[in-house]
Amino acid sequence: MDSNTPRPSVALRRLVNGYQVTQAIHVAAVLGIADLLAAGPRSSDALAAATNTHPRTLYRLLRALAGVGVFHEEGDRSFALTELGVCLRSDAPEPIGGWAAFVGEAYHWQAWSGLLHSVRTGENAFQHVHGTDPWTFRARQPELSAGFDRAMTDLSRQLSAALLAAYDFGRFGQIVDVGGGNGAFLASILAKHPHLHGVLCDQPHVVSGAGPVLAAAGVADRCEVVGGSFFDAVPAGGDAYILKAILHDWEDAPCIQILQTCRRAMAAGTVLLVVERDLGQPNQDPDAKFSDLNMLVGPMGRERTPEEYAALFAAVGFRFVRFAPSAVDTGVYEGVAD
Repeated sequence: MDSNTPRPSVALRRLVNGYQVTQAIHVAAVLGIADLLAAGPRSSDALAAATNTHPRTLYRLLRALAGVGVFHEEGDRSFALTELGVCLRSDAPEPIGGWAAFVGEAYHWQAWSGLLHSVRTGENAFQHVHGTDPWTFRARQPELSAGFDRAMTDLSRQLSAALLAAYDFGRFGQIVDVGGGNGAFLASILAKHPHLHGVLCDQPHVVSGAGPVLAAAGVADRCEVVGGSFFDAVPAGGDAYILKAILHDWEDAPCIQILQTCRRAMAAGTVLLVVERDLGQPNQDPDAKFSDLNMLVGPMGRERTPEEYAALFAAVGFRFVRFAPSAVDTGVYEGVAD
């Protein structure tokens, strides 16, 4: 065994204790530590004053995160950002801060306490723990819904460049983004392709936050915003319809309902673009495999293989064309309405 390789028991214990790192990063993200370090190193006391936290306790948090490479502890209890820590900045090219704040929320990790129940019964952990689904739970608590939206926006910013490089969205005239949140992904497409027009549709309380996102990207004048449910109806007239990170939230039967709603709005030959992970091969792609567990615990969905998406497409009258992988672990599943 290499001297730098930990013993199996040590490596496994680190995996077992992973929730501790999650919660520590969550606290740093909520406090905005990375933004406070954007201009350079600062002492833990100065950071405590800026965040209204207990100085000695904040120092203990920061030195623990320095131990796993998120920050770098310098002399006299000062801390600086590392390459990892930069990703917690709100202006990071590939931001993770919103996701870190979301996954550390009590309601989210409490749902994971129901994983054993899910494995034993096949039932949804979130429903078992909280008595309702995550969408209803968050809709009743706007601050949690806002945190989830921020996490999804961060993920969109992280993925957008890779997806835009992997697939030519510019070949269309009008794109309908179904379940597109506050419009971050659609905005990135419209910004790259000035001839394009977009339609953003999602639940009313979600798209109510789209205005600033679209305005900041300079595309508000080329994007219509529509409130509604993709189980009921979606706007007609698009050349392409995007479902980004939607179908993995649902089991097959609801997915077919969503696809049927889209199909009713689409003329023959219209393109369907499903943006999701590829589950990957056995013994590989742990991120996709654990995302699949996250879907089981939270919305009761699943990650899928290209073959499984092709089967969903066929069940609703879409011809599966291809899977366009990107430089990240998410790609574009393309279908055409027959």
